[in-house]
Amino acid sequence: MNDKRYLYNLGIILSGIIAFIFYVIVGVNFIMPYDEEFEITLFTIAFQGIGYLIMIVIANLFYSLGVTEDLNNNKENTDNFRKNLFNLGFWFSVSLPFLAPLWLLVSYFLEFY
Repeated sequence: MNDKRYLYNLGIILSGIIAFIFYVIVGVNFIMPYDEEFEITLFTIAFQGIGYLIMIVIANLFYSLGVTEDLNNNKENTDNFRKNLFNLGFWFSVSLPFLAPLWLLVSYFLEFY
């Protein structure tokens, strides 16, 4: 069980770092040339990092809800159900950070393109 939580947290941390790199790439290449107010500073990086740590705590609370889901809905007590539940939660959680750069890219096309 602890190995799964470690893998879950590692995935969330890595996806957050990669998503932030994509956010910077999109921001610098697409938004900055058109919007003078868009900036990435040490303060914004720290602010986003603290916000992301809070989101990791919330994600871990949802991870813990998986145990309740398993107890309530895994009537046959199968490992296959647990694997599917973990995979669904894991891939959903690691994909969420990529909404920020995606939204930034969409806003570029809506406002400047």
